[in-house]
Amino acid sequence: MVSALTRLLLLTCVILPFHGAEKLRKALDRKDVEYEKYNSCPQGPAGTPGREGNPGHNGIPGTPGIPGRDGIKGEKGECVSEVFEEPWKHNYKQCAWNSLNYGIDLGKIADCTFTKLRSDSALRVLFSGSLRLKCKTACCQRWYFTFNGAECTGPLPIEFIIYLDQGSPELNSTINIHRTSSVEGLCEGDL
Repeated sequence: MVSALTRLLLLTCVILPFHGAEKLRKALDRKDVEYEKYNSCPQGPAGTPGREGNPGHNGIPGTPGIPGRDGIKGEKGECVSEVFEEPWKHNYKQCAWNSLNYGIDLGKIADCTFTKLRSDSALRVLFSGSLRLKCKTACCQRWYFTFNGAECTGPLPIEFIIYLDQGSPELNSTINIHRTSSVEGLCEGDL
């Protein structure tokens, strides 16, 4: 059997070196702190600032934020019944004449019947042809469209006017001018 003295000696040999090592470690730590405290270099004055560097590259995009919350509920709207109108249809007519040389000075030149389908639309009219003015003295002539016997008022009358100065009195001449012309316009409302 191992005696008590041998055990005590064995324990002392095993535990004592650990206890001494711990004391040594603590002493070394204190020396490092003291070295840094007393043996570090003092800091001198700040140097001149350096120049600005080149801009860097764009970084990685951030993650999307948290979605916002729903707003408060709005007021209830009115119940409106929808009115479905008929689809818009083309409604056009072309009137043409071979010869309008009646030799008349006043009155209706030609007639063209047309039925508008809607009162909230406009009627587009166009005349393209020869207009004649003949006179010995200064004269003026006006050509215009009428609808059901009346001139258009919305937006404006559709008309064409020619004025001629007098002919040559010493030669007793007559001015007889033919002009290819166009008269065009829109007439709105009920016709």
